[in-house]
Amino acid sequence: MSKIREYKRKQLWMVGIVTLAVLAGLWFGLISRQQESLRRMADKKEQQRLKYDKMQTAFKNAAHLQAERDAGNQRLASLEAGMASGDLYSWAINLVKEFKVAHKVEIPQFSQINGPAEMSLLPNFPYQQVSLSIAGTAHFYDLGKFIADFENSYPFIRLANVILEPVATAGEDQEKLSFKMDVIALVKPSTS
Repeated sequence: MSKIREYKRKQLWMVGIVTLAVLAGLWFGLISRQQESLRRMADKKEQQRLKYDKMQTAFKNAAHLQAERDAGNQRLASLEAGMASGDLYSWAINLVKEFKVAHKVEIPQFSQINGPAEMSLLPNFPYQQVSLSIAGTAHFYDLGKFIADFENSYPFIRLANVILEPVATAGEDQEKLSFKMDVIALVKPSTS
């Protein structure tokens, strides 16, 4: 009887070990792979949900973005309306003469206009530029105010290569400066 019990005990242990081995094989072979697959699918689902939320947000903001784009196009059109067009030389001279009326600046000299040419400040810029040199006299403060006001009033024009020299006279004009600078303006693109 003890041999049968010992034999049955060994069989029971063998059945237990085989059962554990089969369960471990099932766990590592099937269940863990399925769980990993479920995790990947959950991650993919989360990514798709985030993508969907972004698309919904973009869809909700489409009207706002369209309004911003329209406002930007209107602002660009208003800026382009003030850009150089037609007879570029007379446009530049008239612009500077009209603007200097409100400032204590004398500008008797205008050079010939250069351009239109490719924009030198930014590569592949859709606008061309023209430039001309102006020269005159003014007090330092008045000249600084003129330059600041001019560049703030016309965002499509920049003043470059400013050269200042003292005017060699005695008396009240002793504080005056002689200046020379380049006026560089964007040219309105032709609508063809």
